[in-house]
Amino acid sequence: MADDQPENPYLELLARGAPAEAYERPVLRARADGAPADRLAALERAKLLALRVRGELEGRRRREAELSALFETAHDLAGLRDLDAVLQAIVQRARSLLGTEVAYLTLHDPTAGDTYMRVTDGSVSARFQQLRLGMGEGLGGLVAQTARPYVTDSYFDDPRFQHTHTIDAGVQDEGLVAILGVPLLLGSGVIGVLFAADRRARVFEREQISLLASFAAHAAVAIDTANLLAETRTALAELEAANEIIQDRSGVIERASDVHDRLTELVLRGGGVHDVADAVAEVLSGSVEFVEADRAPAAAVDRSRTGGHAVRHGEDWIAAVAAGGELLGALVLRGHPGLDPVDQRTLERAAVVTSLLQLARRSAGEAEQRVRGELLDDLLDAPGRAPRLLRERAARLRADLDAPHVVLAAELDAPTAAGAPGPDDGSGAPAEEAADRQRLWSAASHLAATGHGLAAARDGGTVLLLPLAEGRTADALARRTARQLGTALHAPVTVGASAPVPGPAAHPAEVASAYAEARRCLAALRVLGRAGEGAAAEDFGFLGLLLGGTRDGAPDGARVRDFVHRTIGAVLDYDTRRGTDLVRTMDAYFASGMSPARTKDELHVHVNTVAQRLERVGRLLGPDWQSPSRALEIQLALRLHRLASAR
Repeated sequence: MADDQPENPYLELLARGAPAEAYERPVLRARADGAPADRLAALERAKLLALRVRGELEGRRRREAELSALFETAHDLAGLRDLDAVLQAIVQRARSLLGTEVAYLTLHDPTAGDTYMRVTDGSVSARFQQLRLGMGEGLGGLVAQTARPYVTDSYFDDPRFQHTHTIDAGVQDEGLVAILGVPLLLGSGVIGVLFAADRRARVFEREQISLLASFAAHAAVAIDTANLLAETRTALAELEAANEIIQDRSGVIERASDVHDRLTELVLRGGGVHDVADAVAEVLSGSVEFVEADRAPAAAVDRSRTGGHAVRHGEDWIAAVAAGGELLGALVLRGHPGLDPVDQRTLERAAVVTSLLQLARRSAGEAEQRVRGELLDDLLDAPGRAPRLLRERAARLRADLDAPHVVLAAELDAPTAAGAPGPDDGSGAPAEEAADRQRLWSAASHLAATGHGLAAARDGGTVLLLPLAEGRTADALARRTARQLGTALHAPVTVGASAPVPGPAAHPAEVASAYAEARRCLAALRVLGRAGEGAAAEDFGFLGLLLGGTRDGAPDGARVRDFVHRTIGAVLDYDTRRGTDLVRTMDAYFASGMSPARTKDELHVHVNTVAQRLERVGRLLGPDWQSPSRALEIQLALRLHRLASAR
C-alpha cells in the first residue's frame, strides 16, 4: 500500500459526495500495490458499507427534496383562488414532482356518473384530451370507483383494468405506457383522479406513489377551497344586486353598501359567523345572533328555509342558514318587529354568507379531524409504523408524540331523545345513537385539536390521546376530559384513562395496551355506578391492579410495584434510610387484629415501643391510615411487598 493512501479512503469519498464508480479505485490501487489479502478483504467490506451509507444518504436527500417540493406546492396552491389556475398548477406540479412526461386530471361528473378529462400537461393528442371514463373503466375509472391508487408499468398488458376501445384508442394515440393514478378525495367521496404517466415502461416506486397521493390530498382541498371561494364570490355578487333595489333611497343605499363592504372584508380576512352577526347587528341597529339548528325556532326556520326569505317570529326576525338541503342554523334579529324590505334582504344575504363560512369551517375542520383520527388509528392498529414517520405526521398536526401521553376512552351516557330505539341509519345502530356518537366524536376532536392531541371514533365511543402536562396525573386529566366533553354535549360522558405512555412515537405498541386499560377503567366506572365521571386505574386503589395491564391473567409486575410504592412507599423509604423495621411492625400490628398489646408480644418489645412506631407510621402515611379503606389497601400492599421480597 502506498504511504500517501489514507487508512480509510471511503470516509473521504463519502464526505465529498464522490460518484459510485470512485469507490472501486481504493481496492484497485491496493491490489496494484500488492496489498495483502486481509487488507484487500477489509477494503472490500469498507467499500460495501460505504456504498450502502451513500445509498441511504442519497435516499434521504431525495425524500427531503420531495417533501420540500410537496410543501412548496401546497403553499402555492393555497395562494391560488381561480379554479382553472388551481387545476393547471396541480397537473404541472405533479408532472414536475415525479419527473414524468405527462400529467393529467379528471373530475367526477355527478350528472353523467363518470369522470371526464379536465386538464392535461404534456399531452399532444386531442382525442386523449377529450376522453371520458365510466366508473370501473380503464385505470382511472377503477381508481374513481375504488378510491384507491392504481399503477401499471405497461397499461395495454395489464388485465386488471376494464379495457374499452375508446379509452385504449386515446391512450394509444397519446403513446402512454406506464400510468399512476391516485384519487382526489374530499370527505369520503372521490371528486376526481390525478395521473402521472410516461411514454415508456417505468416502475413507480412506493415513495413516488405516496408522494403523489399526499399531493392529491392537498390538491383536493385546494379545489374545494377554490369552489367555495367561487360560491362566496357569487354570494357577494348577489349582495351587490341588492343595492339596485334601493337606488331611490340614498340612506338605504349607504346602509346596504356598508353591509356589503363589511361582509366582503369579513370573508376575505377569514372572519367567522359571529363576526357576520356583529356586523349586521351594527348596520340594522339591533341584536343579531347566530344559533345552532337545534336551538332555533323550528316552525319559523322551516318557513324561512322553504320560502328562501327572512320571516317574522314574534318580535324577532329569523333567516335560515342552509346549504345543499342541510340546515346549519339561523340568524336571529332580536326585538325588531318592523323591518323594511331592504333590511330584510340584508339579513337574508348575511345568512347566505354565514352558510358559506360554516361550510368552509366544516371542510377545514373535518379534514384535520380525519387526519388526526387516521394517525391515532395507525398507533392503535399498526404498532410497527416507523417512529420517524409518526413524528413527522404528528408535527404537521402540532402534536409532540415524544412527550408523555394518556390514552382515554370516552362514551356518551345520554339516552336517545325518545328513550327508545330509533330508525336504523344503515350502520346497524339507531339513528339517534349514531348521531350521539357523531356529536361525541366532534367534541372530542375539537378538544384534541385545542390540546395538541389526537382523537378517533372507536368501539361505539371515542378514543383520545392527550399530552400529560408535567405535575399532572392521568386521573386528573380523565376527570377534566369528562367534565369538558359533558359540558360541550350537555350530557354525561364517562371517561376511563390509562397510565401515562412515555412517548407514543418511540413506543407505539404501548398505545393499544393503554387503550385496553382505558376501556377497562371505563367499564369499571359504569359497574360502580359512576357513569358521567372520569378516572384512571390509580383512582381505584388496589382495584387498579386488576384494571391495569396484565400478564398471564395476573397484574403486571410494574403495576404491582407502583401500587406498593404509592401505598406504603414512604414507610419503605424510611426503613431504608434509617435502618428501622416499621414494615415488620405494621405486619405484626395487622396480624394481631390491630391490638398494640398483642403486637408487643409478637415483636417481643415494650408496648410503648409499639406505640412510638405506630405514631411514626401515622406521620409517614397520614392520620387516616387505620381507616377501613386505607387499612385494606395497606394490608394488601404489605402482603405484595412480602411476596416480592421472598421471591
